[in-house]
Amino acid sequence: MDIEQFREYCLAKKGATEDFPFGEMTLCLKVAGKIFAITGLDAEQFTANLKCDPDYALELREQYPEVQPGFHMNKKHWNTVDFEGGLEERMLRQLVDHSYDQVVKSLKKAERAALDMSI
Repeated sequence: MDIEQFREYCLAKKGATEDFPFGEMTLCLKVAGKIFAITGLDAEQFTANLKCDPDYALELREQYPEVQPGFHMNKKHWNTVDFEGGLEERMLRQLVDHSYDQVVKSLKKAERAALDMSI
């Protein structure tokens, strides 16, 4: 999965938007105004920070060298995932899905309801 496929996959999620709050070279993918994925557009290697359940994050880091504690993020809740490593595309999609789901489940009930109503 390259960076454009990643962007398109993220933006296809219900209520997903993109933003550049940290400058034009840092792409943030959000749902209901909360970041679920962030990546640098000027990096030599394509990695993305993805939100993750803390226990699952530790499990992933132990199992896959492509998954590391979140760079410049809360390492308990974020992983930096190497999209150019050996992870299969299916796994990469699962990690993006998990990140999105982690953010959605943290939303207030009214925010989740509004998201469910969106097209």
